[in-house]
Amino acid sequence: MLIKLSSDGPVFFKQLRTGKDGKPFWCLKFRSMRVNADSDKLQAKKGDARVTKVGNFLRKSSLDELPQFLNVLKGEMSVVGPRPHMLHHTEVYSQTIGNFMDRHAVMPGITGLAQVSGHRGEIKEMDAMVKRVEADIEYIKKQSLQLDVKIVLKTVRQACFGHENAY
Repeated sequence: MLIKLSSDGPVFFKQLRTGKDGKPFWCLKFRSMRVNADSDKLQAKKGDARVTKVGNFLRKSSLDELPQFLNVLKGEMSVVGPRPHMLHHTEVYSQTIGNFMDRHAVMPGITGLAQVSGHRGEIKEMDAMVKRVEADIEYIKKQSLQLDVKIVLKTVRQACFGHENAY
């Protein structure tokens, strides 16, 4: 209701993202930005003017991701796994990072090892994405229920106390 009252546009934001085996799917989120033409190409950055006041809270707490549990129920996502990227970023990074597509061997997750390790937020240089991919591949290699529980607990902690790269 706060999303609807605070800005024009739909409550939910859906975006084509890259899923398991490179197949696209509609990833759901609570809308945290004003409706804009750049949403499928430009990542949010610190101080992004597109982010609404309510959206700022949703993004910092990661509550904007809650609708992705519907993606989990539909079998398109997992609770834990590599975060799905927008199709444009998959296209760009798959051409410049040799093992980028390896992260699509498993279902994308609402949260993941890369995110709780601090590899989240705007990608300003290629090395940041390389580190994110390395964490995703480490997760795939070590995947276990124990690791998933650890990642979920760290995610809850970050949602409650924030993270400097969450914006």
